[in-house]
Amino acid sequence: MTTKQWYGLIYSIIRPFVGLYYPIKVIGRENIPEGGALVCANHSSAVDPLLMAFALTKKHPICAMAKESLMKIPVIGKILELVGTFGVKRGASDIHAVKYALQQLKAGEYVALFPEGTRIKSREEGEPKTGAAMLASRTGVPVLPIYIPMKKKVLRLNRIYIGEPMYMKPEGKRATTQDYERWTAELMDRIYDCGDGK
Repeated sequence: MTTKQWYGLIYSIIRPFVGLYYPIKVIGRENIPEGGALVCANHSSAVDPLLMAFALTKKHPICAMAKESLMKIPVIGKILELVGTFGVKRGASDIHAVKYALQQLKAGEYVALFPEGTRIKSREEGEPKTGAAMLASRTGVPVLPIYIPMKKKVLRLNRIYIGEPMYMKPEGKRATTQDYERWTAELMDRIYDCGDGK
């Protein structure tokens, strides 16, 4: 079976169970671009990657970036690998992971990552990394901001918001560190603003 076939199979098995525990309503699915994108969301709980995948539906399978330690967990790591998840070393410049992400984006896939890098409990705690801005700038793909509620409601409806895609194009020939930082700040504003107060 191909990665996308595994993704579809496992998605179909997991979706009903997680959806029963965390039912969701997605606002903004019309903003999902065709032809691939870098999908970025806030991160507050372990269920966020699943909710992100459900928000995009099975039609748009995501290739998720996850911390390397997850990929080493027996059974879970293998399942993640089968559906296209790839590991990244935390606190280091993981060239292999970056090259793989660039390859997938250029191939028109949906690559998912959490700019904050780890789970946080409030917006103020976040220290977003500029990796998403770098990937988007180098490939020219749209960045899709998604807001996932920090406080999930069990057995009650949770609203997930998909914002309008944004592009990260430098004014000069090459993006600078300042460009990456500015784009990252704007991205996080878009993620939280499309969900806050609703």
